[in-house]
Amino acid sequence: MTAKSVVVLDYGSGNVRSAQRALERVGAEAVITSDFTEALNADGLLVPGVGAFAACMEGLKAVKGDRLIGRRLSGGRPVLGICVGMQILFAHGVEHGVETEGCDEWPGTVEPLRAPVVPHMGWNTVTPAEDTVLFAGLPEDARYYFVHSYGVRHWEMNPIEQLRPPKVTWAEHGEPFVAAVENGPLSATQFHPEKSGDAGAALLKNWIETL
Repeated sequence: MTAKSVVVLDYGSGNVRSAQRALERVGAEAVITSDFTEALNADGLLVPGVGAFAACMEGLKAVKGDRLIGRRLSGGRPVLGICVGMQILFAHGVEHGVETEGCDEWPGTVEPLRAPVVPHMGWNTVTPAEDTVLFAGLPEDARYYFVHSYGVRHWEMNPIEQLRPPKVTWAEHGEPFVAAVENGPLSATQFHPEKSGDAGAALLKNWIETL
C-alpha cells in the first residue's frame, strides 16, 4: 500500500523536524515545506505551532497558510493542528490584553490558563469525546505531553455545529480546557503527539488512517 503523503507546514513556528520524524515513524511520507501547491495537494496537512498566537498568525499569513487551510477544508481534505497550530484555528487569541484574529475555523477565544502553575508543562490525561477517532484504541489513563500557557476554556458552538457537533476532548489544569477537537476533515490537539511517546504515535497513526 502506498504511504500517505503529509506536508508539515513550514511557516517559521513549531518543531517541524520532530513532527516529520513522528509521522514517518507511523508510516507516512512526510515533507516539510511552505509550498502552497504541494501542501494543498498532499493527503494530509499538519500545522505545528510554538510560541505566541500573534507571531504564529503572522507567520502563517506570510506563507498564505490561512488560505491554504481554508482551501483544503472546503474540499474535505484533512488538516491537523498541534499546540499553537490548534489555537490559531479558533476565532481569536488574547495575549497580554491584546486580541489577535485567528483563522476562525471554530468560534471561541484562546485565553490565559487560570491555574496555580503556568505554563502547564508535562504529562496529563485527557477525557476523550464519545466516538473519537484520534483516541480510538488508546487506554483511558494514557498521558500526553503539554507545554502551554493559553488554551480554550469554553467551547462555543455555532448553530451549524449544533446539527453535527464536533468531538471535543477535554483536559484539566487548574480548570478544564480543550485538549483536542475532531470536526470533519479538521482535527487538532493542544498537546504535542510527536512528544507523547507511544500514545502520541498511536494518535498520529489513527489520524493517518483517515487520510
